[in-house]
Amino acid sequence: MTTFDDRAAEWDTPERAERARAIAALILETARPDPDARVLELGAGTGLLGLAILPYVGSVVLADASGGMLDVAEAKIGTGAHPGASTLRHVLTEDPLPEARFDLVVSLMALHHVLDTSAALAGLAALLDQGGRIAIVDLDAEDGSFHSDPGEPVLHGFDREALGAAAEAAGFRDVAFRPAWELPKDDRVYPLFLLTATRT
Repeated sequence: MTTFDDRAAEWDTPERAERARAIAALILETARPDPDARVLELGAGTGLLGLAILPYVGSVVLADASGGMLDVAEAKIGTGAHPGASTLRHVLTEDPLPEARFDLVVSLMALHHVLDTSAALAGLAALLDQGGRIAIVDLDAEDGSFHSDPGEPVLHGFDREALGAAAEAAGFRDVAFRPAWELPKDDRVYPLFLLTATRT
């Protein structure tokens, strides 16, 4: 099985960078964070999404389970071009919560890698101050063809109604979905949604 550590050095393709910029713009338009907002990107990888959001908020923490991905993100931060950015090695639902709390938690194609969705949403709620928001982009339910590596444990996307109900059960209100992106892969196109919600 190819790990994210193995793929980190070649992760930043033009296609992924374009997608991250477009989704960052959508999140900023939809979630409208304050200029001093504290943002956490979950499953940040090399930081493509979080660093695209950073110029419009106060700070961004790039959190990921992959040390290899975070090494690439830290190299970007080390250039001095991204003041207000930092990294955090963190596995949602497994590691203790960081002491800091956030105004906005974002992610791009990370939630389907956490097998216990209810626990993941509860973890997201715990990362937020009251009134904080999530902006989660992920796969609509698919037939399992998106991930070709059988050794990689993942969910095959999400039914929006079920995910919305799980978010409400985890303590979120104002749950809303909208189309986010169409992702081409292996002669198919996989739709992605943006889920936004506010912590009660």
